[in-house]
Amino acid sequence: MNKIRLLPEIVANQIAAGEVVNAPSNVVKEMMENSLDAGAQCVKVNYRNGGKELIQIVDDGSGMSSEDARMAFDRHATSKITSIEDVYRLHTFGFRGEALASIAAVAEVELRTRRQDDEIGTVTLISGGEFRSQMPVACSKGSQFMVRNLFYNVPSRRKFIDGDNSRLGSQIKSEFQRVALCNPEVEFELRQNDALVYSLPPTNRRGRIVDVVGKHVKQNLLDVEVDTSVVRIEGFVGRPQAAKKRNNEQYLFVNGRYFNSIPMQRTIVRAYERLIPEGCMPSYFIYLTVDPDRVDVNVHPQKTTVKFADHDVILEILQAAVRETLVKTGAVPMMDFQTQSVDIPVFGAERHSYAEPRIATRSDYNPFRDEYIDPTAPMPDVPFTGFDVPYDDMVGVKPNAVSDGWKAGGSLVEYIDEEAEEETLFDVIESTMGTMAECRTFGEAMVLPGGYAVATYGGRGVVVALQRAYECVLYEDIMASLGAGSAPSQRMFFAEELELSAEEYALMESHATEFAALGFEVEYCGGGRISVAGRPAMLDMATPLDELLYELLHGIEEGGIPLDKERERMAELMARRGCRGYGRGITSAEAMELLRRLEKCSNPSFTPSGLPVMAELTTEELAAKLMR
Repeated sequence: MNKIRLLPEIVANQIAAGEVVNAPSNVVKEMMENSLDAGAQCVKVNYRNGGKELIQIVDDGSGMSSEDARMAFDRHATSKITSIEDVYRLHTFGFRGEALASIAAVAEVELRTRRQDDEIGTVTLISGGEFRSQMPVACSKGSQFMVRNLFYNVPSRRKFIDGDNSRLGSQIKSEFQRVALCNPEVEFELRQNDALVYSLPPTNRRGRIVDVVGKHVKQNLLDVEVDTSVVRIEGFVGRPQAAKKRNNEQYLFVNGRYFNSIPMQRTIVRAYERLIPEGCMPSYFIYLTVDPDRVDVNVHPQKTTVKFADHDVILEILQAAVRETLVKTGAVPMMDFQTQSVDIPVFGAERHSYAEPRIATRSDYNPFRDEYIDPTAPMPDVPFTGFDVPYDDMVGVKPNAVSDGWKAGGSLVEYIDEEAEEETLFDVIESTMGTMAECRTFGEAMVLPGGYAVATYGGRGVVVALQRAYECVLYEDIMASLGAGSAPSQRMFFAEELELSAEEYALMESHATEFAALGFEVEYCGGGRISVAGRPAMLDMATPLDELLYELLHGIEEGGIPLDKERERMAELMARRGCRGYGRGITSAEAMELLRRLEKCSNPSFTPSGLPVMAELTTEELAAKLMR
């Protein structure tokens, strides 16, 4: 008996569906691209129950005849190619003719379609890959696909998507966003369980990015444009200061389609070298135009992986284009406290992070013994005020022997052997000069250009970043107000109305208590509209309200933190926004008042986000500079 036999057509289609359609989001992508290929100027998407119950795509494209509507569900049916060469010249999306056949093999599909010149349309029903019926029907010009009960006849695949509506919905939104971002001239609409999520009118690329991603991105977009014989690169990259760790605002498109490329992502990030913190990602929306003969988009059935004939050259051009944009727009600073590495120790670091030497005093020590006196050294003119050995100077120092003593910076400290009583340098300082709390006060400050001040802190010279110092103070004030029940609010002369995306509106409404506690007086009008009559009194009124709210909303969304930490997160974001630009042009008296308030903060050495507020200015560094 022969063992080799042909698979039934329906089984072959179900297997093919596993490559082309493995989730509801793939159905949405394929059907939206079909609509665009049909010349649609308006595409509407609706899905229910994560796309498992229903996926509906309605367009105003060219439509199909009854014969084409029936044949479209046959595998490898296509209107685009007649030879293998045509595959590499396509500017449209699908070409294999597998999508509709694959979808129909694992779902119940209804297609209503009519061409412009036809008086009546046609409705075609396919279930589990089998043709059910076709009949005339009155319908609008274009096509309307309804895909019901996805994977109903493939239980092994259905079980992987059951009970996961949130993730499935997120995937559908991602595919919708990608198609919409690449086709800004087309009107798009997305509904989830019949509720409006996106309504995107025709616009330009910048406008579409703002509509899809959110208004917070508008102020951070920098234009990228370069045209060469190999590739044309257009689009936008984000400002370095807007880069963040949990950032999903990275999009690459080639010849009108979205694709993934790890090498290109690394190339773009490399252009931001030393401009963004480690682990953060910049936003980018890059549109490549390449000769179709020089790019292969058919590497993967879902077409998210592509191959470029001039791959290395395109990477070099891309990096140069992004870097040039950053330089031209001033995003690359001459010197910036936020990004430059300052190779001096941070004052106030946790003691346990150092390997502290064990020290003690010697009862028989006599500084006037001959072996300790340098006859060539001048007599000091400063009275003795206690031990004067910088803690950092002791790290890594090894004495020759206990009896030899130790000379360091003009002071002498003796090390003890292993059996001696342990006593840290901080203990010695406390016993000599009082508690550390008493020591950690600021002396008179001198303001420097650029928002810095020089002062003494606990007897040590430090440079203070005034903006970061104000961020610490503001954070403490906000947290104190929240702990008291609510922060003071400042009424506005006229209420300001804002339009939010569906996600932003839902997020803000779910955090209504927190926003009220921060000092926002908000009326939720529905349909994504809010009316703000009051704003936090502790923030400068010059701060644009829309930017403040959008930054708070996206900061909360990005944080992914427990509910009991949300107020701390919002206070951190408010402080970061409220401190911007502070410190430039202030007087020494104002700087001194700020430092007095900083002393009372729970952590005066670091901002709530972990950035150092001050850096020590050591005598060794000053001496080294003077000796050059």
